[in-house]
Amino acid sequence: MNQERTTPPRPTLTDQLRVRTRFIIDPIVETLARFKLSPDLLTVVGALTHILFAYLIAIGEFRWAALAIALCSPLDALDGALARRLGRKQGGFGAFLDSSLDRLAEIVLYGGFIVYYYVNANPLMLAVAYLAATGSLMVSYARSRAEALGFEAKMGVLSRVERYVVLVVCLALGLPHIALPILAAFTYFTFFQRMFAVWKQSR
Repeated sequence: MNQERTTPPRPTLTDQLRVRTRFIIDPIVETLARFKLSPDLLTVVGALTHILFAYLIAIGEFRWAALAIALCSPLDALDGALARRLGRKQGGFGAFLDSSLDRLAEIVLYGGFIVYYYVNANPLMLAVAYLAATGSLMVSYARSRAEALGFEAKMGVLSRVERYVVLVVCLALGLPHIALPILAAFTYFTFFQRMFAVWKQSR
């Protein structure tokens, strides 16, 4: 039996941003709800934008990629809010679609780095890009698997929002070779943080 937690989990950056940007998100969601736009459509469009991100990265247009990510990534916050506004069942197919396409979108995004470093014959950074991609997936998997077993696993230094912040900042500065080692190291660190947290809760 899981040990009852006496203190609430610390809010993640995602939780904090959701609260602080409500004054922006809520009017947009109200407008979308008025037109009965499907939250699933927003989810799909948000995932498809990652093809653009990956293409810009693959051709070495890092600053344009940073701008595109900064402008388009907020779509990820709209689908869930719109689903709640329309009274969609929480935890239904929309939630499954959102989670699944988020993972696929990250694979596509990191694929841009893999193509770029393959074309430029840089095997070291190619390996680092692979580690960053797999680390990002393991962070998300750890949370979903833990929650399926009844544990809390939202903690960690580099959840999805933080990963995108690192990407945007470093790509804007033209420093993908800085972004990827940070992502590779700290995604795996976050993964082990979540493993440790679940281990503690299970005792």
